[in-house]
Amino acid sequence: MLTTVEGVYLDGQIERKNLPIKVAEESKVIVTFVDSNDVDLATHGIDKSQAEALRNSLATFAEDWNSPEMSIYDNYDAIKSQL
Repeated sequence: MLTTVEGVYLDGQIERKNLPIKVAEESKVIVTFVDSNDVDLATHGIDKSQAEALRNSLATFAEDWNSPEMSIYDNYDAIKSQL
């Protein structure tokens, strides 16, 4: 039987968001890291059709956002805090 538990990797450790009932000590586990760029639309109150409409409306800005000159904003908060 497989059971999925959600969590996050932080400071070298995996922190669980929940734990299934009746987990035996020394149970075998498999940890799968998920790309952090994935967005859970439901937690943001957005469904797939709304996300698609938003993506389409913002597509006109993609060329500007992806230009090399915009990389200065990749670490904006860190750079701003150093000023």
